[in-house]
Amino acid sequence: MGLKTFKGGVHPYDGKDLSKSKPIKELLPKGELVFPLSQHIGAPATPIVAVGDTVLKGQKIAEAGGFVSSPIFSSVSGKVRAIEPRRVAVGDMVESIIIESDNNFLEIGFTETEDITSLSNEEIINKIKEAGVVGMGGAGFPTHVKLSPKEPDKIEYIIANCAECEPYLTSDYRRMVEEPEKLVNGMKVVLQLFPNAKGVFGIEDNKHDCVETLQKLTANEPRMEVAELMTKYPQGGERQLIKAVTGREINAKMLPADAGCIVDNVETLVAIYNAVRFGRPLTNRIFTVTGDAVCEPRNFAISIGTDYSELLEAAGGLLSGGAKKMIAGGPMMGFALFDLHIPTTKTTSALLCLTEDEASKYETTACINCGRCVEACPEQLVPSKLADFAEHGQKEEFEKWYGLECVECGSCSFGCPARRHLAQAIKTTKKQVLADKGKK
Repeated sequence: MGLKTFKGGVHPYDGKDLSKSKPIKELLPKGELVFPLSQHIGAPATPIVAVGDTVLKGQKIAEAGGFVSSPIFSSVSGKVRAIEPRRVAVGDMVESIIIESDNNFLEIGFTETEDITSLSNEEIINKIKEAGVVGMGGAGFPTHVKLSPKEPDKIEYIIANCAECEPYLTSDYRRMVEEPEKLVNGMKVVLQLFPNAKGVFGIEDNKHDCVETLQKLTANEPRMEVAELMTKYPQGGERQLIKAVTGREINAKMLPADAGCIVDNVETLVAIYNAVRFGRPLTNRIFTVTGDAVCEPRNFAISIGTDYSELLEAAGGLLSGGAKKMIAGGPMMGFALFDLHIPTTKTTSALLCLTEDEASKYETTACINCGRCVEACPEQLVPSKLADFAEHGQKEEFEKWYGLECVECGSCSFGCPARRHLAQAIKTTKKQVLADKGKK
């Protein structure tokens, strides 16, 4: 049987050798930590501490601002210095709680649950909600909402996104190498909520060691299996993963639950297990600092709220030539940075520093109608046409040609020989169209 995959996609240089062999190292933060109140899709969290308050590690500092929202917890002990807007990775100014660490890392007590099977579905979901768990692969959708579909009996697949297809990133890989049991235990928790579902670990075939490890760990688990996926970008995209694993398709108007699926990434499943088994809120995550401009690329266990500049310093800083480009996340879907004095959040997984800005080297030329963008598009769209509509402000035509179905993966721009900024144009117009719809 061939490897599971989807139609389209590209094969960029993966850059994972820089950090994949580097074990996770715990990194304790220094000084000030910043906790933006919007670290998730939905309503911002609401502060429940005031300037001058003393807090402990694991203490709730902001409560969910609605059903589609998530609480935030301090990852250190210390004093609240301010509540004010701070810059985040995407460039926005976001209201944030600033805590000065006392470097003692004194923790509040947590309530453990020895026998998870004794918990009701409502108790499990409430523990996940109260721990502030969100999708940690980048989207940040509150996990308790995702695990509360309208028709839970129709959920047939719980898919663990273990692909980590974004180039350079190795945080999920190291988690699977070093703590695979936590991943499997997280899957067990979710399967307990959905008795009709099968748990599938979708892993690209460039991670043979993880495939073998998870196959051994799930050998006696009749409701779990490992699906080996073709190594291709964006294999870890939600729609592409569902297509590869189940053969089912969803569009922009559907949720995975509409196709009988729930998808969670590696870090999210580990956070679910920590929340339900140990009562621990989401205060830490694995983070990769990498790129050919970094002295010592590696993976860290970080305290959420830590400044990016501290992480780079812990990786030895930059090589003597410096970095021409710095990105929060990976090169395909990450955000270019102009300043490293920004905080890590629940959804940030990497800092990438490159000696060359490859994208700026090339001059954009006219489209030659080669069709490579169409071949690369995992949604079978016509990116060159959509970019034309975008550049001429033709929003109606953009929508007629299914521009809202774009998953913003960047495969079209990567494959374009004319070096057109296809993905950027499409993404911008998609946001404008959605904003116009929201005003009606």
